[in-house]
Amino acid sequence: MSGHRQVIGVLVLFALVAASGLGVVYAKYSSRVLFVEQERLRKERDNLEIERGRLQLEQSTWASPARIEEEARQRLNMRMVKAEEIIVIE
Repeated sequence: MSGHRQVIGVLVLFALVAASGLGVVYAKYSSRVLFVEQERLRKERDNLEIERGRLQLEQSTWASPARIEEEARQRLNMRMVKAEEIIVIE
């Protein structure tokens, strides 16, 4: 009877060790998958930061007062009003 219990005990321990080993393998696999995802997201973040900087530079170029005034003159034929053209209504 004692020998039968020892065999069962060894089988239970073997099952626990095997389960523990599978758990380690799964944890390692999950870690690698998450690391790859983290690196992909980091690269995407870096690319978005580059794009953001480029867009900010582009925005500052398009929104400069000198450029807006030039566009108004060329596209809309707008011009500055001369002093003698100003009429004050009272």
